[in-house]
Amino acid sequence: MRLPGALALAALLILVGSCGSAPETSATPTQVEAETALTCQCGCGLTVHSCNHLNCSSAMPLKAEIAEQIAQGRSLQQILEHFEGTYGEKILSSPTTRGFNIAAWTVPFIAIGLGGILVGFVLWRWRRGSAASPAGPAVVRSDADPLAPELRERLERELRELDR
Repeated sequence: MRLPGALALAALLILVGSCGSAPETSATPTQVEAETALTCQCGCGLTVHSCNHLNCSSAMPLKAEIAEQIAQGRSLQQILEHFEGTYGEKILSSPTTRGFNIAAWTVPFIAIGLGGILVGFVLWRWRRGSAASPAGPAVVRSDADPLAPELRERLERELRELDR
């Protein structure tokens, strides 16, 4: 039981450690990098770069605005912050690693890990408990008879009548 617990703890530490790292951004982004980092607002669910609607009413203006931001010499981080300030967090194609998003991405994995540990513990206890109990049905001793004497006599009388 020590090995799965240690593995779960190591996985949790790696997951928590990776959540705090900031994404690498280049100083001068390309048009494609910036378009890929933003989600098209037309409802297609694709990035601005991948939007497959011809003359999309959302992607076309966003592409022009991205080109304008790049021409002004802004970094990818500055461009993303500008669009997040204008449209909100929904425009970012990847979730941020701050606020509620950290909990939203880590809690399910933690819950699954704890559930697995709980199931393993219960199975371990059941297996350990079954090894301690004797095999076969329990034998009732006559001196530990749970029936009252008058009920025992009635039972024996009725069994004799059935045998006739």
